[in-house]
Amino acid sequence: MPRVQPVAIDNAPPEAREVFARFQAERGNVPNMFRTLALRPEVMTAFDAALRAVLHTGALPLRLKEMVAVRVSQLNGCRY
Repeated sequence: MPRVQPVAIDNAPPEAREVFARFQAERGNVPNMFRTLALRPEVMTAFDAALRAVLHTGALPLRLKEMVAVRVSQLNGCRY
């Protein structure tokens, strides 16, 4: 059980609903990391903007960037 309980999707604060809806449309779920960050919606939206800038700009394909992120998480024992 996590120390900080993630926000339930149906109880998301108004500021987080747009980001949650986009994740639902693009991925079919809302990552736990964003559900936890939604406790502070201003932090969640800033992190979302930064992450999108990293993933959707530059020369490397999105798929490769995501594979690198998953591998780094795996090497560090991160459940997210």
